[in-house]
Amino acid sequence: MTTKLEGPLRREIDIEGEAYTLTIDADGLRLVPKGRRKGVVLQWKALVSGDAALAAALQGSLDALGR
Repeated sequence: MTTKLEGPLRREIDIEGEAYTLTIDADGLRLVPKGRRKGVVLQWKALVSGDAALAAALQGSLDALGR
C-alpha cells in the first residue's frame, strides 16, 4: 500500500555541484536553484499525457530568452 501525498515534499539535491530544491506536491514537481523562486515546473497531467517533453522544450526556450 502506498501513502497519499497530502502536503509538499521538499528535498535538496546536488546537480553538477549546484544545490537545487525539488518540491513534489499533488499538482506536480518543481525544480529550482536553491534560494531562488523560478525554476522548472512539470505538472503530473503533462507527464501522464506525454506532453512532458514539449513542456520541457518550451521551458528551455523561455529560459534561453531570459524570462
